[in-house]
Amino acid sequence: MDTNWKVDSMHSEVGFKVRHMMISNVSGSFGSFDANVVTDGDDFSAAKFDFSAAIDSINTGVADRDGHLKSGDFFDAENHPALKFTSTDVKKVADDALEIAGNLEIRGTVKPVVLKAEFAGIAVDPYGQTKAGMTVSGSIKRSEFGLTWSAVTEAGNIVVGDDIKLNAELQFIKQ
Repeated sequence: MDTNWKVDSMHSEVGFKVRHMMISNVSGSFGSFDANVVTDGDDFSAAKFDFSAAIDSINTGVADRDGHLKSGDFFDAENHPALKFTSTDVKKVADDALEIAGNLEIRGTVKPVVLKAEFAGIAVDPYGQTKAGMTVSGSIKRSEFGLTWSAVTEAGNIVVGDDIKLNAELQFIKQ
């Protein structure tokens, strides 16, 4: 029997990290996102995941940088307002671990990616809602999605790295 789960955005976060000047990481997050999962009962090992995040909600803690990320140099939020992920296959790799394969769409480019999910389990909250939690991680190359803006310092250092580390803490509410 299909069970529907909706992300609990109050208890979830979606973030990323990228190398800056090749010596440190800059972190960011998306404040507005949506995710739905369809499972067979409470079994997430063959789940179907759908996720989207609003590009306009990107936040790195620096307004000028956020504006640059939303511009045509990077995400082009005006023409591509959301990034999207739809799973194509889920594999249980351990009692508490899943591999979630799917298609990630950024800036109109769709590429296959594999994400790792650490499944934390299912619990009932004080209000009687059944919740499931997981940590999802992965990495992509931004250049593969048309995010090719680059700059080099006078010393020859690349300003923004190509590898993006993705990390999400997700809590879902059984519908």
